[in-house]
Amino acid sequence: MSGPDLGFRLKFSFETLLNAGGSRLTYGLLNLRILGWILYGFTKPGILIPSQILAQIIRIGVQAIPMASLVSLSVGFILAMQSSTELGKMGADSFIPDLVSISLMRELGPLLVAIIVVGRSGSAVAAELGTMKVNEEIEALRVMAIDPIRYLVVPRFIALMIMLPCMTILGTCIGLVGGWAVCTIELGMPSSFYIIRSMQRPELWDLYSGIIKTAVFAHILITIACYQGLNVEGGAEGVGRATTSAVVYSILWIIIADAILTGLFFFAL
Repeated sequence: MSGPDLGFRLKFSFETLLNAGGSRLTYGLLNLRILGWILYGFTKPGILIPSQILAQIIRIGVQAIPMASLVSLSVGFILAMQSSTELGKMGADSFIPDLVSISLMRELGPLLVAIIVVGRSGSAVAAELGTMKVNEEIEALRVMAIDPIRYLVVPRFIALMIMLPCMTILGTCIGLVGGWAVCTIELGMPSSFYIIRSMQRPELWDLYSGIIKTAVFAHILITIACYQGLNVEGGAEGVGRATTSAVVYSILWIIIADAILTGLFFFAL
């Protein structure tokens, strides 16, 4: 195949991917077009605007850190307190750091941070895009030959795919601090012992599995929020319904995905 023919075929494939479905948008087409714009952005400078992505990183991710940190700290407290009650009966207090660290890395850190971000940022994205749809701002972008997926959705998608894993790692560390506070203050456990046990007992796969889950949760969260926002109908009432649907469906599918991934990782090990 000659060079020009190959270039034409690649260009045609990209254009087909970017314009799939036209103005009719299903969830599958939304994912397809997000993928198309990201791939196109790597081949052509200027498609992905760093300033837009940075702005969404701050709005969607950075501003949600305080709430996610507070929840993670509370979970660390609760895990340590509840486990100390039962493990203390068997004289197995030394296993509390193991339980706290592994639980946070594998399961509770990714899941709870994702749920917090759904309630805080996912709902905001759905409401913002829904309001733009009702006010015909999205149609105005199309009139100006600007694809709303590229201009509105892709920056939010990239921002959350970057920030949610970072927030989960931070939340896990803060949760370990909560467990440390209970173990050292309430149980009299030496700080050095807690730190060594909580760092040595988890395996590298425990961290990797949590990050993989977080990436899946981020994809589910942001695509559902954007899909609900872009398909709003019925004015202000429709925006409210879309926001509620975005939160409910995101949490539902995140929990389902968590169960599936936990099963896969369990049998893989």
